[in-house]
Amino acid sequence: MKNILILGGDGYIGWPTAMHFSRKGYSVTVVDNYFRRNIANELKIKMLYEVPSLVERAKLWFEETGNEIKVIIGDLTNPILMRSLFTGEGLIFDWSINPLTYTPDTVIHFAEQPSAPYSVMNYETANITISNNLIVTNNLMFAVKDLAPNTHIIKLGTMGEYGTPNIDIEEGWINIKSNGREDTFLFPRQAGSIYHTSKIMDTDLLWYGVRTWNLRVTDLMQGPVYGIETEESLIHPKLKTFFNYDEVFGTVINRFIAQAVINYPLTIYGSGNQSRGYISLQNSIECIYLASLNIPKAGKLDIYNQIMETLSVREIAEIIISSASELGYKVQIQNIKNPRSELEEHYYNPKYSKLIELGISPKLLNKDSIKQMIIEVEKHRKNIRKSFIFNGIKW
Repeated sequence: MKNILILGGDGYIGWPTAMHFSRKGYSVTVVDNYFRRNIANELKIKMLYEVPSLVERAKLWFEETGNEIKVIIGDLTNPILMRSLFTGEGLIFDWSINPLTYTPDTVIHFAEQPSAPYSVMNYETANITISNNLIVTNNLMFAVKDLAPNTHIIKLGTMGEYGTPNIDIEEGWINIKSNGREDTFLFPRQAGSIYHTSKIMDTDLLWYGVRTWNLRVTDLMQGPVYGIETEESLIHPKLKTFFNYDEVFGTVINRFIAQAVINYPLTIYGSGNQSRGYISLQNSIECIYLASLNIPKAGKLDIYNQIMETLSVREIAEIIISSASELGYKVQIQNIKNPRSELEEHYYNPKYSKLIELGISPKLLNKDSIKQMIIEVEKHRKNIRKSFIFNGIKW
């Protein structure tokens, strides 16, 4: 039985990932400090439905499946806590049937402030984003270097690191010829927010650790994720992950679904021709699992572009409108002045073949998947607050 340590295990992707590995028979430990929940409370943001605490969810998972997910509540910017995850010294479990000291075979790193809009609200939120994200990553890197050099680190990156260059986006690396010489470098990054900039710095930190200490790292450049249910969450309704529809934590597809359900116009920023790569929640956790099976050699940084398709915001809106109309909803588009500093007309052609070649079966955005989401969100329609959808955070 392999040991999986998930940092940020309470999150939108973290919790479904924990269930996925647990169901497959892995020994899973999750760590979180409710960072995202606390920010949402501070900003008075409500989710579509209430989500039990991490401890409560782990207990429910055990009751329903007989599989244990160990829980530790703590702040991973504390290097002592991070290092204790590899030594067991002073480690306190908030939920565990049989706490054991072990070295994790794989560490999956989600433990970061995940919102681009939050990161640019003001200098304080920018500082919180940079300090949290980089210190956690640095603590992890040194803990693995010092205590578990063979442990595989999987870090969740973002396609937003690349920006929208006027050339094809390769999967992490690019060959450059200059003055008769040639070498391979990390693909140039040009982030559009403080959050995305912190993720670039994460990549650079881990690339340093790989080059210098022969660490084994996989960096997953993930696009915006959408969806509610996964195979594991269908076991019990209280095992569902977060669903945000607000402008701080709600990704565009999830946000548009909620707007459609309450007949709120789909708020397209600017022209709506901004293109990005997207992936379903189910595909996301499947990709993470597949990455865990393909361990890089020591001293190697593997990078995968974790998306399944590219779409413009307008294309997304049109698919949602068409799907919603078949369910009796009358939804319209409202173009609003773009609060973001971004190109609305741009070239966008990322490569994303590696995970598909490894065996992922893409789940694409279509009417059936949209309808399923609409039907699920409709169950919680009374909880949706229009005031959360758009307040014009500028960046």
